Amino acid sequence: MATGLTQARIIDIREVSVPLSGALANAVVNFASHDVSLVAVISDVIRDGRPVAGLAFNSIGRFAQPGLLNRRFIPRLLAADPETLAGGPNGAPDPAKIRAAAMRDEKPGGHGDRASAVAALELAIWDLAAKLGDEPAWMTISRAFGSTPHRNGCDVYAAGGYYYSGDTTRTLTDELKSYLDLGFTAVKMKIGGAALAQDLTRVEQAIGILGGAGNVAVDANGRFDRAAALDWGQRLDGYGLRWLEEMGDPLDLGTHAALTKALQTPIATGENLFSRQDLRNLIGFGGARPLRDIFQMDAGLSYGLGEYAGMIADLEAAGHSRAQIMPHGGHLINLHIVTALGLGGCEAYPRVFEPFGGYSAQCRLQDGRISPSDAPGFGLEQKQGLRPHIQGLLE
Repeated sequence: MATGLTQARIIDIREVSVPLSGALANAVVNFASHDVSLVAVISDVIRDGRPVAGLAFNSIGRFAQPGLLNRRFIPRLLAADPETLAGGPNGAPDPAKIRAAAMRDEKPGGHGDRASAVAALELAIWDLAAKLGDEPAWMTISRAFGSTPHRNGCDVYAAGGYYYSGDTTRTLTDELKSYLDLGFTAVKMKIGGAALAQDLTRVEQAIGILGGAGNVAVDANGRFDRAAALDWGQRLDGYGLRWLEEMGDPLDLGTHAALTKALQTPIATGENLFSRQDLRNLIGFGGARPLRDIFQMDAGLSYGLGEYAGMIADLEAAGHSRAQIMPHGGHLINLHIVTALGLGGCEAYPRVFEPFGGYSAQCRLQDGRISPSDAPGFGLEQKQGLRPHIQGLLE
């Protein structure tokens, strides 16, 4: 970590909407038209003749938020007195103060897309802080939160098994075998986009390829009503799968509670919960079981790392373990967060959702465990597909 740091000030904030590549679909959403907001927070600190800039984005699976960012949140931050934003790690602005300034005059509740817009800005401050300290983001984050990080990599699974145009059994076979070749030992696949019998055949094939049901999770993306969720859940329960994800609407806590009562397989949810209050409702009314069920909240969709850390605290207070927390969004930012906070594992999007999905070549993947590179910050500059977008944003 660099020493003798001075307080950095924000001199500009920029956003660009970047389309995702590929024509993937799950049981509910076609991602062909999806994009992501890439943001750069430019500081007044000059190194190697250029301003140090923090980079981040608003996760994957929602749309870019140029309107919210450029009309509301970015102008509020640029108008704020720099002294009121000071006090963050390594001389960066304070991420909590950044969020508070961005949310000025916003009503509580109704989180929606603003949660991901604000998250992109808050996470960019963490990237900036790590770069000012000349260290990987996981080190900055771990120190700031007093957590015990993973030192020998963290568990990772490959998220895939999507429905492709003209999909065949052979296509799924080739896809899953390619993940094994990359060093993954567990996968998550989509269900609910085909008839139950067809999807059961797909699941059984995945179990055979991965060498056991404990290496396979399934994701319905909120596709089912309560009756269908219970029907599919009961048919899947006997396999011993790693988990069943979002079998019903993420805010249908009654269905979630019914599933946890009826089934032995772990139930996973949370990627579409955008605040601590959302999570508290799940804890209080969703029937989540300590040491069994999986929580997948995503800092990039829920106001950033500060709110996310509060969610972890709420889970631990309710008797849940960090081993149960595996954030949605298979990308570099969440890899650093999982590593820093000692969470249960992370998702990966190998070869899909580019240029944001997946990890850089410099990350170390072996035998189902992944470690970040030593690049300062989140290392987004090491993602080859992101480089031209980053360069265009910083020019």
